[in-house]
Amino acid sequence: MLYAVKMHVAIPHDLDPAERDATIAREKAYSQDLQRGGEWRHIWRCAGQYSNISIFDVESNERLHEILWGLPLFAYMTVEVTPLATHPSDIHA
Repeated sequence: MLYAVKMHVAIPHDLDPAERDATIAREKAYSQDLQRGGEWRHIWRCAGQYSNISIFDVESNERLHEILWGLPLFAYMTVEVTPLATHPSDIHA
């Protein structure tokens, strides 16, 4: 199942800098492991924002939920999930 997920991050300005850096490092490692495993297929930065648009290829809604809730920065995110379906005009479909 394919999903487009927009994630906007808003880390509090008063968060301890060491905690901020450690959380960002854990986030990077977590996301890169999922990319290597094939579930996090693509990630693009939204220019001018602390946001990304990502494509996930997972077995179920529950798996996507598990992945998103496991993000170390999840507590500081606004997340929008859009399920994707093949378009009938896609020449590669």
